[in-house]
Amino acid sequence: MPRTVRCGLIQAHNALGPEHPLPAIKKAMIDKHLKLIEQAAKKKVQVLCLQELFYGPYFCAEQDKRWYELTEQIPDGPTTKLMQKIAAKHKMAMVVSMYEREMTGLYYNTAAVIDADGKYLGKYRKHHIPQVAPGFWEKFYFTPGDLGYPVFQTKYAKIGVYICYDRHFPEGARILGLNGAEIVFNPSATVAGLSEYLWELEQPAHAVANGYFVGAINRVGTEKPWNIGEFYGKSYFCNPRGKIIAQASRDKDEIVVADLDLDMIAEVRNVWQFFRDRRPDSYTPLTKQAGKSASAE
Repeated sequence: MPRTVRCGLIQAHNALGPEHPLPAIKKAMIDKHLKLIEQAAKKKVQVLCLQELFYGPYFCAEQDKRWYELTEQIPDGPTTKLMQKIAAKHKMAMVVSMYEREMTGLYYNTAAVIDADGKYLGKYRKHHIPQVAPGFWEKFYFTPGDLGYPVFQTKYAKIGVYICYDRHFPEGARILGLNGAEIVFNPSATVAGLSEYLWELEQPAHAVANGYFVGAINRVGTEKPWNIGEFYGKSYFCNPRGKIIAQASRDKDEIVVADLDLDMIAEVRNVWQFFRDRRPDSYTPLTKQAGKSASAE
């Protein structure tokens, strides 16, 4: 009997501009997503992923310390607790991207993973932190992730998370596959002109190279007053053959739903033995910090 899992992605516009008080912005975005989660539940979605930093605008477009007020502890913060209740209500596993404040005073771009019974399974912290002009000042806000590349056994599938800029790096994507991921979710916030030409290239390549499904999420709209570009949506699922099997529009709040046949993973890996034929003994240069950079050679 096929192992089919119905998965969903939510892409959405920012609800309120930064001229509003931060609590109002956060509440408006959470309320918007609660309605979209209800719609996903009606579509019988079993595993759902929200977009990067879902409860606010992409505030990293400026360097203003007031955005630290959006941080929460994970899993003890109110948003994680709320989403645990929502997950249990709908029997839906969830990946929820938030701005984490650790008790040590460090800040992370973090995704909490919650099972279909509401149990908190753990978290992934974004490893690769960009500083890309104009407007992606994430090094001002986030500490690089320190929890490795965990895979979480949910009721429905083994899932991994790779957040936004992480998707440009094949190393972690491979580790997620080696750690047993069947579906990798990539909540993102990325704009046209910067990355759109890569959007449908890199993640299908990860899916092929590692033999798993990928769910890629991007927000939509232009967020004033920063105007760093158009968040172009186009969230999608692709299968282990690299084929995009469901995709959203570039400009609408939307839920992407796809039925993922997990048996395809074994079928593809039996043909393309990329894990078997690796040569880790020859990869030591990847971990060397000394020596000339690629650009200098």
